[in-house]
Amino acid sequence: MLDRMTDDDALSERDRAVLAMERRSWPGPGAKERAVREQLGISPVRYYQLLNALLDDARALAHDPVTVNRLRRVRDDRRSRR
Repeated sequence: MLDRMTDDDALSERDRAVLAMERRSWPGPGAKERAVREQLGISPVRYYQLLNALLDDARALAHDPVTVNRLRRVRDDRRSRR
């Protein structure tokens, strides 16, 4: 069976923007959080809540597998150290 995405299965514009933020590199502390507030209009706490949910979303994996898999590895490493 093929897993085909329909228009109803596509990520929202906000979800795509969150993943795009994670693809970027940031010059120093605070730059990413400032960009989240200015560009997405949400708090950094809400941003990380959305991002964490996206890491478990098959649509996000289909949209940007490199970023999602990298972030899953980071999350799993942090969890294993606890």
